[in-house]
Amino acid sequence: MTNLSPEQCRAARALLDWDQRELARHSQVSQKTIADFERRRTTPQVRTLNDLREAFELAGVEFTHKTEEQGPGLCMRSGFAPVTRP
Repeated sequence: MTNLSPEQCRAARALLDWDQRELARHSQVSQKTIADFERRRTTPQVRTLNDLREAFELAGVEFTHKTEEQGPGLCMRSGFAPVTRP
């Protein structure tokens, strides 16, 4: 799996309308670890980054690869819609 950047993590959460607590619940990664990662205070282990990415992918987020014209990005897979908080 490809590494996940703090920017992609924040963008994927925004796309899904998830706060850090919701991502922690879906990924089984602590909220503190997520917060520290998104603030670039720590770099999680590869296993932790994979857990975060897997949670996003199961929710319908698709990560795009870096090209000459664009950096890495993300979008919703066809057929998935973000579930918004009440």
